[in-house]
Amino acid sequence: MADPGARRSLAIGQYRPDPNQGRLESLSWALADWRGRLSNLVREQGRDAHQVAIYQLAWAEARLEAARAAEAWADQSGGEAPRACAAVLAGQAALGLEADGLSLGESGPVPLAQGRQLAASLGPKPLARLADLVLREPGALTADGPEVGAIRESVREFAVREVGPVAQAIHRENSDLPEAIIAGVARLGLLANSIPTGYGGSAEAVADPLPVLIATEELSRVSLTAGSLVTRPEIVVAALLAGGTEEQKQRWLPAIASGAKLTAVAVTEPDHGSDVAGIQCRAQPHADGGWTISGTKLWCTFAGRAELLLVLCRTKPGAGHRGQSLFLIEKPPHPGRDFRDVQPGGGRLTGHAIPTIGYRGMHTFELAFDGYQVPATALVGGEDGLDRGFYLQMAGFDMGRLQTAARAVGLIQAALDASCRYAGERVVFGRPLRDWQLTGARIALMAAQLAGARQLTYRAARASRADLPLAAALAKLYAGRIAELVTRDAMQLFGASGYAEESEVSRHFVDARVLTIFEGTEEVLALRVIAPALLDRG
Repeated sequence: MADPGARRSLAIGQYRPDPNQGRLESLSWALADWRGRLSNLVREQGRDAHQVAIYQLAWAEARLEAARAAEAWADQSGGEAPRACAAVLAGQAALGLEADGLSLGESGPVPLAQGRQLAASLGPKPLARLADLVLREPGALTADGPEVGAIRESVREFAVREVGPVAQAIHRENSDLPEAIIAGVARLGLLANSIPTGYGGSAEAVADPLPVLIATEELSRVSLTAGSLVTRPEIVVAALLAGGTEEQKQRWLPAIASGAKLTAVAVTEPDHGSDVAGIQCRAQPHADGGWTISGTKLWCTFAGRAELLLVLCRTKPGAGHRGQSLFLIEKPPHPGRDFRDVQPGGGRLTGHAIPTIGYRGMHTFELAFDGYQVPATALVGGEDGLDRGFYLQMAGFDMGRLQTAARAVGLIQAALDASCRYAGERVVFGRPLRDWQLTGARIALMAAQLAGARQLTYRAARASRADLPLAAALAKLYAGRIAELVTRDAMQLFGASGYAEESEVSRHFVDARVLTIFEGTEEVLALRVIAPALLDRG
């Protein structure tokens, strides 16, 4: 195998594929060549002149990384289904690289010597074999080690028993997530996984995110909303561990770990969504050392029921991201879709749930702060945290994106489960749906994409702290889009019955739509997080 380090000194436009290289190594060289030429163009003409190419570069990298992660999984497991999934993903990465590279126009992609060979995995016979493997042994795609497998089994059993019977009703009635489910998630210790043992959690000195990702995946497999119970505390905990004072950690982390204090996050504003640096909701110091918060926040999931609200505010006007601070505000819990807190001095916090097509049960709020008073102890990090909120929030977003990828994986698995069951039950033109070639091909592609999303997410969980922002962004980008595609294919397989609101696949479809939007839209992740990191490699 060629030395990967040689890519850095590769002369632009001098790529020559070696047919004896591994199937993914040839793609890596082709992508490195393309990335180098695009990097030169960006240096000369600026990023905004090449947004389409930059966006496609991020997607080419995501597909290749998913194929790499799946190949490593296949090598480790040795199973036929994992190997077949890895082959399909390699074929998709090869074809995608050719298509995406067209965004460079005349400087488009170099021919891939192995492209035709890799694409052969997408033919009817290989896909039929993979479909047969998946239909015969659905568990082949979730093979875990003993410890992780025990976590998956216990959370799965809870989710099926406690969440499954009410998930569809919560969606259709847009009702509150039952307190019994919240208590059950806390009882399983799922709110404590990333909190160190010294603060009432279950994490060792360096927390392993994989167990909590698997828990999130299994909850989301039954209900995306239930899976989100784990995401909110992960974001808050990451910010506290990164910059909170010792007093703040001692005060809030044990309460979060036990479920005594549920959390929500308020960042987005009416005119500032992905542009976090531009937020305007302001916090001004007042005479007693505390702060007065005024402004509006949007898309604050679970803000009504939560007792702890993490709010990013402007504390230094005109300073961009360097003039923001984080506040962790304690508030009473409120059920339902509207609430109003009025303080003795006249300060107010009101919340109104925004109707959404999916992702129901927690409610997503618009919040209005009007002279709302918070104590000095609410400033995360104290004086040392003043104007550092942007950086602390970003630390939380990395874990939030990783969590979102795990939620997507759970949703993809649910769609595949439903499709496999229905394909065996439904008879069309005298034959079970599963026996038709096109159905098998669709199920095989769904299974391969599930494997790619899952293994890419697990790979990101093992990334170093320095590599986590890029790894989490790639996992979220890929898994979010795959959830949208797979749930669409599941609904299509069900036909008219899948379009009925009473069907679970229709819920999965509308739930999946949010995954490419929140925790960083796929466009912003591609243009502002992933591509810059890739282009810096030259």
